[in-house]
Amino acid sequence: MMGGGEPYTALEESLLSGEAAARRQWEKTYLDVLGVCCSAEVALVERLLAPLDGVRAVSVVVPSRTVVVEHDPAAVSQSRIVKVLNGAGLEASVRAYGSSGVIGRWPSPYIVACGALLLASSFRWLLPPLQWLALGAACAGAPPMLLRGLAAASRLTLDINILMLIAVAGAVALKDYAEAGVIVFLFTTAEWLETLACTKASAGMSSLMSMIPPKAVLAETGEVVNVRDIGVGAVIAVRAGEMVPVDGVVVDGQSEVDERSLTGESYPVPKQPQSEVWAGTLNLDGYIAVRTMALAENSTVAKMESLVEEAQQSKSKTQRLIDSCARYYTPAVVVLGAGVALLPPLLGARDAERWFRLALVLLVSACPCALVLSTPVATFCALLTAARMGVLVKGGDVLESLGEIRAVAFDKTGTITRGEFSVDMFDVVGHKVQMSYLLYWISSIESKSSHPMAAALVEYAQSKSIEPKPECVAQFRILPGEGIYGEIDGKRIYVGNKRVLARGSSCQTVPERMNGLKGVSIGYVICDGDLVGVFSFSDDCRTGAAEAIRELASMGISSVLLTGDSAEAAVHAQQQLGGALEELHSELFPEDKVRLVGALKARAGPTMMVGDGMNDAPALATADVGVSMGISGSAAAMETSHATLMSSDILRVPEAVRLGRRARRTIAVNMVSSIAAKAAVLALAVAWRPVLWAAVLADVGTCLLVVLNSMLLLGEGRGRRGKEEACRATARSLEMRRSQLAAVSPDAAAKSVGKTGGDASKGCHCCHKPSKSPEHSVAIDVRAGEQRESPTAATCAPAKKVEVTGSVNGSAAPASSSGASVGCCPRETDSTEACKKMAPADLVLNICTTFGL
Repeated sequence: MMGGGEPYTALEESLLSGEAAARRQWEKTYLDVLGVCCSAEVALVERLLAPLDGVRAVSVVVPSRTVVVEHDPAAVSQSRIVKVLNGAGLEASVRAYGSSGVIGRWPSPYIVACGALLLASSFRWLLPPLQWLALGAACAGAPPMLLRGLAAASRLTLDINILMLIAVAGAVALKDYAEAGVIVFLFTTAEWLETLACTKASAGMSSLMSMIPPKAVLAETGEVVNVRDIGVGAVIAVRAGEMVPVDGVVVDGQSEVDERSLTGESYPVPKQPQSEVWAGTLNLDGYIAVRTMALAENSTVAKMESLVEEAQQSKSKTQRLIDSCARYYTPAVVVLGAGVALLPPLLGARDAERWFRLALVLLVSACPCALVLSTPVATFCALLTAARMGVLVKGGDVLESLGEIRAVAFDKTGTITRGEFSVDMFDVVGHKVQMSYLLYWISSIESKSSHPMAAALVEYAQSKSIEPKPECVAQFRILPGEGIYGEIDGKRIYVGNKRVLARGSSCQTVPERMNGLKGVSIGYVICDGDLVGVFSFSDDCRTGAAEAIRELASMGISSVLLTGDSAEAAVHAQQQLGGALEELHSELFPEDKVRLVGALKARAGPTMMVGDGMNDAPALATADVGVSMGISGSAAAMETSHATLMSSDILRVPEAVRLGRRARRTIAVNMVSSIAAKAAVLALAVAWRPVLWAAVLADVGTCLLVVLNSMLLLGEGRGRRGKEEACRATARSLEMRRSQLAAVSPDAAAKSVGKTGGDASKGCHCCHKPSKSPEHSVAIDVRAGEQRESPTAATCAPAKKVEVTGSVNGSAAPASSSGASVGCCPRETDSTEACKKMAPADLVLNICTTFGL
């Protein structure tokens, strides 16, 4: 019986341990660990902390000297973790909330004492006994190296500290005390400078992680509470000059909010009731009450922090290759050094001291710190720069792929265009149902969709005093690439494009009025198999879209359009872009986009896909780099993409490609310089004289140069287009203000537009100078059996031949047709160039005129 009960006892113990693990409260502690200088210390940190009870995960970010420990504070405290690390001489400390590291840290007493003694020993030519101070300098600066070296040796890890200690011991054995002191001083000083540089580089990351304020004020009671204790639906007060603590929607008050921390765009965004606000953004000049939509740990800035942290911890292909080579390089060079020290004397070679020195130089060169750091530090700085400009890149592999891009495929709706639709026309077909019933059915069904077109239909119905009731809709489902379906009041309703017409209706006849429409998206409503309604949308291209495509072209990158919309809508977008796109593909299903992205990869090379909707998710995953429109895009697109634009500024796409290319060049320079430095020292040692201090200087000095060279990436893009950014910021801010004014008083908005003297809804209002370009032809590829005359000619377009696939108004033009010109719409001009030429006084006058000042 006793023996039969043992399995049950073991099972009970395992269940109890599982329950205890489930009850544990895990938290992350961020530590500044100055003793981490290369990947060799990563293994040491993991071996020190992993055995501790209550530690679930340990990750080390070498470039920022950061260790992230996920642990149960009840089982192992922060002080216990710090004590274990400091026991190995790693100089660990807990990073305080909002701290930016140790940028202003002074050199340690060990470095100061070592330097002072070494300086005093340099006067040994006056007083010979002063030479012993050089030995004292080596002993004074060696304790941190000794502690880390012993900790590494006890865990069978070979790192730079052990190699340096061997070099110092060898110099002492040769009675070259000055060289021993110089080795210690150079190594410790270079480590300190390297730490300062790395901490400077990581300061931006620290500020990114501390954008959320720790406290918030409840609007109803005025009570100050911890931001992590605020639930969904609570109303908090945000005063002028305060950070928004949690994602939410404004329920009271008006203000302007600076969203630079998320989007990288520094201009005030007007907020009023029903406007969304995001944690980590700055309330500039008013009071707002915000109803929370998410917990603090699920806010947008928390997701940014998580994405950036995961990206920093991931390794690129280049870094994995270097780490795997370094794993064998160090032991091989150590064995070679031992052979150089022992074999020549055993074989009777003369000048044993020279061979011994050469062996010590080889040992110092055995640590590939500079080579190992060449990739992660550059990647770290580039990822941080990308995050600052509102682009979240999910890892070093993606960053390297960004630098290889040769083609970009753009979605249309919500990517190239604003995704802010307006209903131009809505008609009942055949008077089969009343308009009020039709709008009620459509708005109720569309209320359950997140597509921009759905929002436009709901707003149109509400403008006709029709209130949707989504709770009355049954059997709702999305038809990818077609539309939506739902049942309401016993009616089976389809809403969507021509494919929905083919799916849900036996009638394929389109009203004649629809055939004459140009440059709009056309939708159909089918009720119980009958076509009962048709409507049309209009949508305009984003400010800066044409400029972004031109920038990509200047870098040798081709741009194509992939859209599920009609060919007319695709050609209309091309006209607004001034013919910048090289290919247009319309009326596509999600699987068609995947196929075309694959074909583009095979034809042009590494390909990027930029999209924002659920239909784009498969193509985003297929592309070498998938870029989603973050805040405005769908969750599916954000999850499957490799990078995320936190703003709607499509100009971030060429900036991200440029940053990827610069990062690749920086990594290549780092690798070449680190290898060349070691090769030069070894060649000097073999050909002339082995100099230990030169080998140490080459090792730690190259590490420092690698870090400093990588930090140049932190300034990438700054000041590149300062005037253009200011111009676009002014244009967007004025446009948002006019939209608010229009919501309150349409007459006042019209008056404001009239004063600006142009289409006030487009771009910068100080830039109305139209561009002139030669005409060009458009080749339109169509399905077999479909032919039609080419589209109506436009008058202003650059000279570029464009391939367009898809039908136009149900039919299409033959591939050989020419003479159809699509041009730049006068509403989309090169605003930034005109802004740069405008005098500041004129710009101020234009702004004042806009607001009637």
